Order: sequence, then C-alpha cells, then structure tokens
Amino acid sequence: MRTEAQAVVIGGGVIGCSILYHLTKLGWHDVVLLERDELTSGSTWHAAANIHGLHDSANISRLQHYTMRLYDELEEETGQSCGVFRPGSLYLAQTENREHQLRLQAAKARLYGMNFHEISRDEAEKLHPLVNFDGIRCIMWEPDGGNVDPSGVTNAYAIGARQRGAEINRFTPVTGTEQQADGSWIVRTPKGDIRTPWVINAAGLWGREVARLAGVQVPLQPTEHQYFVTESIAEIDAMDRRLPSVADRDGEYYLRQEGKGLLVGAYERDMRFWAEDGTPLDFAHDLFPDDLERIEENMLRAIDRVPVVGMAGIKRVINGPMIWSPDSNVILGPVPELDGYFMCGGIIPGFSQSAGMGLMAAQWIIKGEMEYDMFAWDVARFGDWANDRAFVKARVQDVYAHRFAIHFPNEERAAGRPLRTRPVFEHQKKLGAVFGLNYGWEHPLWFADSSGVEDTNGFTRQNWWGPVGQECRMLRDAAGIIDISNFAKYVCKGPGAEGWLNAVFANNMPKAIGRSCLTPLIGKRGGIAGDFTVTRLDEDEFWIIGSGMAERYHQRFFKQVPLPNGTGFESKTEAMCGFNIAGPKSRDLLQRLTNASLATQDFPFMRSQKIEIAGVQAMALRVSFTGDLGWEIHCAAEDQARLYEALLEAGRDFGAGPVGSRALMSLRIEKGYGSWSREYSPEYWPQEVGLDRLCKLDKAFLNKAAVEETLADTPREQLVLLHLDGADTDRSNADATGGEPIFKDGQGIGRVTSGAYGYTVGMSLALGFVKNAKPGDDVEVMVLGQPHKARILKEPPFDPKGERLRA
Repeated sequence: MRTEAQAVVIGGGVIGCSILYHLTKLGWHDVVLLERDELTSGSTWHAAANIHGLHDSANISRLQHYTMRLYDELEEETGQSCGVFRPGSLYLAQTENREHQLRLQAAKARLYGMNFHEISRDEAEKLHPLVNFDGIRCIMWEPDGGNVDPSGVTNAYAIGARQRGAEINRFTPVTGTEQQADGSWIVRTPKGDIRTPWVINAAGLWGREVARLAGVQVPLQPTEHQYFVTESIAEIDAMDRRLPSVADRDGEYYLRQEGKGLLVGAYERDMRFWAEDGTPLDFAHDLFPDDLERIEENMLRAIDRVPVVGMAGIKRVINGPMIWSPDSNVILGPVPELDGYFMCGGIIPGFSQSAGMGLMAAQWIIKGEMEYDMFAWDVARFGDWANDRAFVKARVQDVYAHRFAIHFPNEERAAGRPLRTRPVFEHQKKLGAVFGLNYGWEHPLWFADSSGVEDTNGFTRQNWWGPVGQECRMLRDAAGIIDISNFAKYVCKGPGAEGWLNAVFANNMPKAIGRSCLTPLIGKRGGIAGDFTVTRLDEDEFWIIGSGMAERYHQRFFKQVPLPNGTGFESKTEAMCGFNIAGPKSRDLLQRLTNASLATQDFPFMRSQKIEIAGVQAMALRVSFTGDLGWEIHCAAEDQARLYEALLEAGRDFGAGPVGSRALMSLRIEKGYGSWSREYSPEYWPQEVGLDRLCKLDKAFLNKAAVEETLADTPREQLVLLHLDGADTDRSNADATGGEPIFKDGQGIGRVTSGAYGYTVGMSLALGFVKNAKPGDDVEVMVLGQPHKARILKEPPFDPKGERLRA
C-alpha cells in the first residue's frame, strides 16, 4: 500500500469510485481509495439504480446528462459492463401543477438540447401497454431514461481509475485522519498510514463517523427505504422489448421493469430512521426485515396505474438504508474550516448523478473551482446550526416523505423550525409576519393581516401576492422597514486592514472615513464569487456586508489571504442586527429619532456614520437594495427590539410599516439590481453582469490573473431586464421566478435568473442572461413552459437615473 498520495478517497461505493476515476481522468494518478469492506458495501449494492436526465435545476440536469453519457464511454474504455438499459421513461402529470412542472422541464430541455418532450396518450400506450393512463393530463417522454447495474457501474469506475494509476485497497478501514502542522493529512489504517494533502470523505452510510475522525460534524441521517420486485408477468414475458420506466410522482412511487417482472419503490409518509446514534461498523451487504405495510398506500396507487402489479406475486423485497441531508441534496465540497478535507455525503439519486458528482469533486480539488455554480450542493450552505439533531431528523423526515412532491418557487418548508431567531421574532410574528429560512435564521417574507397565516404554494401567484404588493406601494409612497439582520456582517480592524481588504477584493477600498464602495470577490476562474459593500469606519476599521447564506462559503476565499500581524477579521452576523428604512419619507422618519443630520449635504449617498438613534448606538449606511432613498441601520442584537419598536412607532405618522423580503425582491428587480447566487455567481464574468468597472487591474487582488483573462474575452452573454407582456394584476397569472428559458425567433438565447411582479411600475419583470439579443428586442419567456411575449428593456422602469436613490 502506498504511503503517500495526491489524494485519499475514503469509501468504495459508486460515488467514491467515481471521484477516484475523475481525479485520474483530470490528471492525478497518484491517488488511493480505501474501503472498509468490499466495493459497493453500504447503500450502493442494493440501489434501484434508475437513471434520468431532467431536474428542476439546469446545472443538475447538465450533470445528470453527463452521467448518462459517460456510462457508454466507461463500458468502451474499461470493458466492464455497466448494465445499462435505456427503454425510456414516461413522466405522468395527474395535477395542473405537475403539468406546469413537466412543461417547464420540457422547455428547458429544448433550450439545452436535451431529449424530453410531450407525447400523446396513443403514443404512450404503444410504448407501455400495461399502464392505465386515465386521469393523466400530460405525458412527457425521455427516450434515454432507464437503469443501470450498481455493481457494474461501480466496478467500471474502479477499473478505469486503476488503468490510470490509482490504487484501491479493500478491507482497509480508516481508523484516523490527523491534520499535520503543514496542512497535510495522515490517514491511518491497520495496514499502514498514508500522507496526503487531500482527504475525501465519500464514506456514505459512515460519512458521519469518518467526518468525526477529523473533528467535523455533518448533518446527515440514515433512513430505511423499500422497493419490491414482482414475479415474472406473462405480458412482459411475451414482449420482445423492454418496457419504459414510469415516473408517476403524483402517485408517490417509481416503477420500472426488472427481469420479466416489475420493480416498484416508494417514499412513504410513515418513514423509519435508522442508526440515529451512528452506523454500525459491521454493517456491509445487509438489509432490514420487510415491512411492506408501510408502503401499502403507495403500492395501491401503483396497482391502480399498472394493474398487472396487483396480480403478480412478490419475488423479493429490498429494505435497505439510505443517508440523507436536511434538504436531500448531497453535502459536497471542501470543509471551509479545514485545509484539504473534502466532503461528499448524503447522495440520493446516486446513479443519475454519480459521474457529474465525481467530475465536480475532481475539478474542485485539482483546479480549485467547479465549472458550474453548485451552491445547492455545497457543504457551506449549512453551518454548525444545522447539526442540531432535532432539526436534522425533522428535515430528513420531511424530505423523505415528500421526495416526489413538487418543490414550488418560493416554497418554504416548516419542518424543524424555528431554529435560530432574532430578538424581534415574536414581535414580528404578532404583526403577521410569515417567515422564511435563511442560513438557519427566521426572517419575515411578508406580513399578513393577522398572525398565524401560512404561505400557499404553487406556480401561479399565491396568497402573499396581494399583501406583498401593498408593502411595495407603501415603501415607494412613504417608507418601509425591512429586517436585514440575515445579511452577513464583518469587521476588519487593525493597521493592516486596508491592505488586506485590497488584497482580497477587486475594487479599491475607500480612502476617506465614512465612505463606502461596492466590490466583487473574484472566483478561481475569474467569475463573481461574491458582491460586498465595504465601509471605512475609522483609520484602521472597516465594515463589510455580504450575502448571509454565503457566509461560510466566503470563508474559503478570506482564508486564502493571510491577515497581517495585529489585524483581525471577525463575523458580526450573530452579534449585530439590522434594518433597511427606505422610501421617500425615510429621511423624515429617521430624523425624528436622531440628532444627527440626515440632510443630503451632511449624509450623502454611499456614506456612513456612527449615530445614536432612538437611544441606540448604531452604524448608519446610506444605501438601499430597494433602489430608493434609504439607510441601513445596524445595531447590537440586544438593542434590536428597542430600535424596532421605535422605528414602527415613528413610522405610523408617515404611513410606514414593516416590509418583508419578498417585497424587497420585487423592488430590487424594478431597479434591475442583481443578487448573489442568482445573477452573481462564479459562473458569470464581471463584464456579463456590469461589475467590470469595479475590478481595478492596477492593483493585486485575489484571483486577479483569472479575471484579467475573462475581462479580455468577449462576453458570452449579458444580464438584461425583461418586461413580460400580458401579466396583469389577476392572481391566477404567473410571473417568472428563475430558470425559465428565453427564446428569440424560435432559438434558445438564455434563461431567467430572477423574476417578480413590479407592483409600483405595473410590470411583470425578469432578470436573465441572453446572447445575440439587445435592448428593445422582442423575445419569448417560457413561463410555466408556455411562451410569453417579452421585451428587453433599455433601462430599469423605476428611477433609471437614480434620482430617488441619491435624493
């Protein structure tokens, strides 16, 4: 066994073997995989191993299609069969909402050149004569859908990796992972130790236990999962072809051919946790006792749809473990607090995503960044707060039981909440606040007329649409008070603060005390890793504001530039709270509560001051994400409730009141402002999103060489603001929300990144990226998968010259 390696992969399931294979494919050959038992032990060997290409996320769809294509290449490259069957997949919609979802996916497939389209009932009956299509509103066909052999795929990855120099050691449990002073790791096993700069935890069911060896906690929880295979069915035995799989998500089961029978699996509501206190070390190719009564309701729905299931005997039942994250997405990426420790755990659709996941992991480890923005998979989307056991169990129970439910735009799940709250939480609740979750924090989405109201969910406008409009109009006509406590907040202080911030961020830091600047943070490939507001509070003190949900993600960048001696950088997100008071009467409202002059000549745009307001010491910054006149007021958490009450009391005389984050979304789109993870991401270049002017190439900063290369290139596409025609104030309509394809003259030219109704400009609006189009052009946006006429605007419809903002 090798004693040194470029990387050590722990876990010999399909994902561990895929990562090993892709590391070698990208040029690392001195790599080792350690497996405590036999390859495929744990969850891999008993998986149903269905494969499908379409996902609600465009980037995940890309990776799933890459996975499906790679299986053929793997077979040719290694000589190992992957057991690929591609009889196709039928997707059924029983409800209007499922029809909306499938039509939107078909539109995305058309944009990205994927094979997924609607077919008639007659066509579907010819493809699968055993299905009863009564009550089905819409049928989509994916010709490449099917399934693979779990062991075949895993061994193909392993063979391919070995052919390029990788070493695989079976029956070699890892007993320790110890980080050394130089940042490298010692991986300990009974067969000897390996020194490596990279430890990759792909231990599957044992991911929690392996992580703890390095002092890492990950929010994962195993459950039981069942499927059964029928005896041979005469109608299938008589066929000379394989039947397509059936995705009847409204029925909450999956079904495909297995041998001459059918395989039926379900994610039941009456689910079971397993191994809550740790996965047994002697568990390998084991299963649990059958418990089909738990999935009886799902089975009956499958029988209604495919009656031969009810007439066939059951050949075998598989009841095995799976391990889940709180949102059912993989937990992937370098742990921000540790150099050289990479997590990959909690994978559910492993055989649809195995190659894509392996490729992303290898790119991240070798090249420093993935080619796609996969924050939805990033380990950094969860903080320590997510390791609360009650939270993890509640969320896993919810995502398991609703595995096939539609995840609607703007949907918020209540399971496991509230987890983290601010001092004004109960006050906001009494005011009618309906809350969302942002990096564990509860924050007001909108305010109902009374407390206890909950969101409705759907693709069309929901119960919050009208109240959000009232909040927007109130702010634009008078003033609004928005809780922005979930913004990430930092203080950098010390003699080297200015130099360090200049070395991190692309823009020049403010020279004068009280001045602020906007600045991008540049990613490894020259894209936008973040956008921040930096304010100089004193000669050696700066205040930095960024995206709250990206705080742990951004740690990776900050730690790449060593802090000078005597200089500190500290998060204040928990210790400080904030409000944005915005609107034409915001100055008058605030002036009533402070002796500091807020007049334009004393407090101009993009300036800051430490002031006392309502008896509270605060940092006031004259900016507003609403695009209107406004201030951000940040104070200590213990003063938040007192400040909030004072703001609300003063606001009553001006017709002002509380405003939620959904109104803020509408208001910032009226102004054409981009937002991190939507319009700003490592995938997008500065000149594509209008931030190139903030990249100062006359100084050194993080990843400057990469952004110099991207800035020298012609933009691949451009961020634009669109006005969608015909979306009036009828609540039965739908607005774009993000992900909708954009077409021009029948050709796909881009996609929407954000959308909302602009209540104060009377327009349905969307931000998106397009190519080969310019302001004034007419295009079509595929809202709910149907074409809606739209026009690319030349300027934002609200305050295009910024007169209100700077008033």
